[in-house]
Amino acid sequence: MPVYEDLEASSRLFMELARTQAADTYVIAVDDGSVRQPLTASAIEASGLEGVVIKLRRNVGHQRAIAIGLSYAAEHFGNDVIVVVMDSDGEDMPQTIAELVAGLDADDVDVVVAARRSRVESLRFKSFYIVYKLLFSVLSGRRISFGNFMAAKMSGVRRMAAMPEMWIHVAASVLASKLRVQSCALDRGPRYAGRSKMNFVGLALHGFRALMVFAEDVLVRVGIACTIVAALSVTGGFIAIALKMLGFATPGWFSLAFGILVLVFLQTAALTLIILMLSGMMRGGGVLGLGSYREYVEEVQHAALRSA
Repeated sequence: MPVYEDLEASSRLFMELARTQAADTYVIAVDDGSVRQPLTASAIEASGLEGVVIKLRRNVGHQRAIAIGLSYAAEHFGNDVIVVVMDSDGEDMPQTIAELVAGLDADDVDVVVAARRSRVESLRFKSFYIVYKLLFSVLSGRRISFGNFMAAKMSGVRRMAAMPEMWIHVAASVLASKLRVQSCALDRGPRYAGRSKMNFVGLALHGFRALMVFAEDVLVRVGIACTIVAALSVTGGFIAIALKMLGFATPGWFSLAFGILVLVFLQTAALTLIILMLSGMMRGGGVLGLGSYREYVEEVQHAALRSA
């Protein structure tokens, strides 16, 4: 779980996890460069759980913080471990973890994701989320209806940890991973304490980052649309010429219409070429090493069970 300036909410979450989960639950909390309310291992120890606090050198954002936590889990735990990714503010309710994990009993399921049945959000957020899902579906050709709350087998975690896309957008990377994903409808709860650090601009940026994971597909779809527009502008130009030669064009109409169509063609043709070049560059992107997450880690604090 990523934690950023949210000590009160995360401490309560640790207590709820201790109350609702098995005694062998292990917490990996990634302190995303908190300054005012830094998280320490004592918060986990106070709940009676074992775990670790990975303190980062700077704030990297909750998606990269999750990627760092998954990389740590993939490196330090065996195949018999089930990993749950969740936020630290209480909106991902601990009592619903059992429903997520139950879906992993099937041999043909690698990841179980939480699809929200109800949300405690503003009308503006809900409206933006609908628009975001529609744009994502149109531009990427895929449907996304879940966030960070998920449970995964260790084989799936290792696959995701090896994906550089995971550092951009976790949910979109799950779709891109080709893992066998099952959805589980769950309610979203209210925050335990404090206010969300995510504003509207941050939410919009988060949505665009999901499209970045499928940048090649988006570029190709936009390129096809530009090609269609360019073809229509050429067709319109020939129609305008034909009308001019047949004498149906009024004075000044032909030059205006033909000029606009030529501009549309040139702009869409140039945009198509740029998109094709960007698509080729995307295929040459570098791949992060499995241990690259350590570059962001300043300190790892271990929380152990206190002996009686």
